[in-house]
Amino acid sequence: MPPFAFDTRLDEAVGEKVAKSLSRAFGMVTVGDLLGHYPRRYASRGQLTPIHSLPVGEMVTIVAEVRSTSTRQMRGRRGDLLEVVISDGAGTMSLTFFGQAWRQKDLQPGRQGVFSGKVGEYRGALQLTHPDYDLFDDEASARMNAEAWRNMPIPIYPATGTFPSWMVKKAVDQVLKHLGPVPDPLPETFRVAQDLLDARTAVLRVHAPDFPDQVAPAQRTLRMHEAFVLQAALLQQRQFVRMMAAIPRPAGHQLETFDAALPFERTPDQVTVGDRIAADLVGEWPMNRLVQGEVGSGKTLVALRAMLQVAASGGQSALIAPTEVLAAQHLRSITRMLGPQLAPELMPTLLTGQLPAAQRRKAALRAAAGQALIVVGTHALLSESTTFADLGLVVVDEQHRFGVEQRETLRAKGTSPHVLVLTATPIPRTVAMTVFGDLDVSTIRTMPEGRPGISSFVAPVGEKPAWFARVWARVAEEVAKGHQAFVVCPAIDAAKASADDVPAEETDAAESKTRWGVVQAAELLAGHPDFRGIRVEILHGKMPGDEKDAVMQAFARGEIDVLVATTVVEVGVDVPNASTMVILEADRFGVSQLHQLRGRVGRGSVPGLCLLVTEADPYTPARTRVEAVAATSDGFELAEVDLELRGEGDVLGDAQSGVRSSLRLLRVVADADIIGIARAEAERVLDADPTLSGHPGLAASISARVSSAERAALAKN
Repeated sequence: MPPFAFDTRLDEAVGEKVAKSLSRAFGMVTVGDLLGHYPRRYASRGQLTPIHSLPVGEMVTIVAEVRSTSTRQMRGRRGDLLEVVISDGAGTMSLTFFGQAWRQKDLQPGRQGVFSGKVGEYRGALQLTHPDYDLFDDEASARMNAEAWRNMPIPIYPATGTFPSWMVKKAVDQVLKHLGPVPDPLPETFRVAQDLLDARTAVLRVHAPDFPDQVAPAQRTLRMHEAFVLQAALLQQRQFVRMMAAIPRPAGHQLETFDAALPFERTPDQVTVGDRIAADLVGEWPMNRLVQGEVGSGKTLVALRAMLQVAASGGQSALIAPTEVLAAQHLRSITRMLGPQLAPELMPTLLTGQLPAAQRRKAALRAAAGQALIVVGTHALLSESTTFADLGLVVVDEQHRFGVEQRETLRAKGTSPHVLVLTATPIPRTVAMTVFGDLDVSTIRTMPEGRPGISSFVAPVGEKPAWFARVWARVAEEVAKGHQAFVVCPAIDAAKASADDVPAEETDAAESKTRWGVVQAAELLAGHPDFRGIRVEILHGKMPGDEKDAVMQAFARGEIDVLVATTVVEVGVDVPNASTMVILEADRFGVSQLHQLRGRVGRGSVPGLCLLVTEADPYTPARTRVEAVAATSDGFELAEVDLELRGEGDVLGDAQSGVRSSLRLLRVVADADIIGIARAEAERVLDADPTLSGHPGLAASISARVSSAERAALAKN
């Protein structure tokens, strides 16, 4: 049998039946996929898993010893019931098999093994029904040194109900027996300098260590592999972009006219980032820049100035926003900022799916003919029927709301257009380096002068029920001063709330039932004595687009005092007179989402007030999130807190799933130093060898570890 390589098909290595099961359970296709499925922990024969702490109802994998077996006739059914008592030396539990008395020959007292199944309870005792198991080989153990056998780590793999850990281990062991050379992505001198293992040794020791102290060096080596291959792929993608020829877009009279009419001085960061973008737009290759900044820091201003520069050469700009409300808000804001002199020249045009057919056709014709030099829209911009005469700039607002395929579809409507990605969700440095490593990142930290700021307070109504009444009294006081307020709810209708209603960043509150939806909050305020004469309206994502827009415009005009809404108001809603936000069940939202939401108030000359209402118990993760938001208004500080609380899997989000699936052992918080070292070395390697012709191991690892789909994801960020 020829040795297996990482690209060997699994059906050739482990047989068609097992390969199909691995594909169904984990999406594995090749030997490399299987060997990249690392153990999540290691058990020891000498330190058996404590049975007494096993959680009822969950899938577990334990190491234990058979103490006794017994069979008896089943009641009302033919056949015998086999009961096996196993122990970890401290506690016991039973294994139950119906009609499988033949297993008694294997499960003899004294035998040890790995047992996998769902923990159940019968007459107060723990049990596994029809568990999978893999018994240790007594003959082999007898030949081994007793102490070595006792301490040899047992890999425990991520598993499913149909493919338990011990079956993964059997497949891995089968592959390791015939494993050929493993491509090493690390340059030899770098590997030695970092005191890392060669690739083949690292793979063998992570899956089949002889001693516990072999695991950590293997994991450290493989973490560096992940970091180095990912950084090299990102930097290589940056090189690909820079090989494209861009149409230079020098500034013209439009930008001069706009700047001359600005009623305020741009902040230092707005000037710095604007100058950098202006230089990008006349560069040799397409701009690929991410601009991050707090809510209200002036990202829209920076983007609009870029659009004006592109317009000087007749180029068009397309701004894609995640919601109809935000797209309409952007159009109004851009038109207002352009003023009566520039707006007719650039003809900013709205193109969304919910426009009446005649308006949509008219907007599409303006874009196709090149009349509209600024087109603002939602997913309608992605449709095949939407074309542009000369698309020179793509602006993606709130990038985390879009999948990479959607962004690429829009970019493909032009010839190497420049790309500007905006986010009001500050990105921790390590995440930016890991996920957006092929983008140039600019940050706007300074805020415009004159902003009064926002005060945030936790209203812990679980411990202090009387505070709930005070929340509504406080809102009524603000309305009496002539100000407006938002009330944000985690669902549309709590009585019908489903998993789909829970905010995307909610992490650990789904076990309890949602109490407050827009429907319930509106009903409460309708009958509240303090709200007599106060104009209350609702807004949520399932309302028709024209109705949503009408409500938002009425709120902006001051015709609505209190807007009860879902997170549809999270981004882009600009009502300077709104002073107060109440967030009900604030513990159901993530840190960055709470920060985004409260950014809707305090945007004018009126100080902002955010009341975070929660019944979460003190010291729980849910309560910690809420208190973290109340403690600081610095979004960059909160981004780091968010990353620590939730982990990078949630922070990266589904839109970055291609990148995230590459992270097996690497953790962007704990391994920040490794990522930085890998980045520097990858830059050195690619500067000296852009095609990687002298680094075949790295080239092969990029191909094997970063699939074509993932490379496409990297290309589209």
